[in-house]
Amino acid sequence: MVRIQEIPLRQIHRPLIRQTDPQKVEALMESIREIGQQEPIEVLEVDGQYYGFSGCHRFEACQRLGQESIRCRVRRATRSVLQMHLA
Repeated sequence: MVRIQEIPLRQIHRPLIRQTDPQKVEALMESIREIGQQEPIEVLEVDGQYYGFSGCHRFEACQRLGQESIRCRVRRATRSVLQMHLA
C-alpha cells in the first residue's frame, strides 16, 4: 500500500550518493518557489525509518530552499527489500 505524506527532510536517510545537475536543481527551486512541489519523491519505510533512493534533485532543491519537510510517496518495505535497493 502506498500513501502520500509530508516527511521532515532530516528523517529521510539517503544511503546512496547521487550526482545532481546544478541547473536542474536551480530550475526545480524556482518551480517549487512558484507553484510548490508537484511530484512527491519515493521513499521506503522500513521499521519506522524512511529511505530515499530517487528524487535527489527535488530533495536537494527543498533542502536548499530551507524547507523542513518534503512530500513523499511512502511504501512500506521489509529489510530484505531495503537490502536489494542497497545492492
